[in-house]
Amino acid sequence: MNQPNQRGGGGGFRQAQQAPSLAIRTKKTQLTTDTYTKMVMGEVWKKDWVYALIPFALGLLPAIFVHSWWWIVLAVVLTILFVLFRSAQVTGVTQMEQSKPLFERMAFEMDNKQLLLRVGPEKEGKAMQLTWDMIGRVRRDVDAYVLYLKPGTPPAGMAAWRLWLARTFDVPVFLHLPFKIFNADNDRRLFEAMLRRKNLLPAEAGAATI
Repeated sequence: MNQPNQRGGGGGFRQAQQAPSLAIRTKKTQLTTDTYTKMVMGEVWKKDWVYALIPFALGLLPAIFVHSWWWIVLAVVLTILFVLFRSAQVTGVTQMEQSKPLFERMAFEMDNKQLLLRVGPEKEGKAMQLTWDMIGRVRRDVDAYVLYLKPGTPPAGMAAWRLWLARTFDVPVFLHLPFKIFNADNDRRLFEAMLRRKNLLPAEAGAATI
């Protein structure tokens, strides 16, 4: 599982001292760990439910040679263990030190070059910086934008099976920007147009009524 500070090509969050004067600025918001867990858990199991069939099938495999109800019990136990392990990966992200900035109360400032996450008083001039190439994709929900950070680059020479596991069972890490944090509808339109120009939102998203 990739750590949040390994995302965006391995660069992690970078410190920035100031934002451009023409940047789009938002109100403060906070993504709670409960909200994150619910969102990611639903996304992970929508994609990974089929993998839960693998331990179930392995548990039943001996029944081909020796018929017994115990193989069914074994299959169920292996499946439960897999579900618990995968779910623990999701909840574990909220407990990591590197992930704490994602769950702090913050405001966003964005322009064509970068996205700043301001977690303290604005007068201090401190922010965490993400360049746009660190964002892998964006999803527009009915009331928010969800910006997914790119997974980190795996170490050179990693075995093929480990690489497959890392990619298959990665845990999404994202920024959650509710529509309500934008100071004006025009700011939100400008931000969405920016996402479309960077090919982070499909072109047809711009045709939707705002």
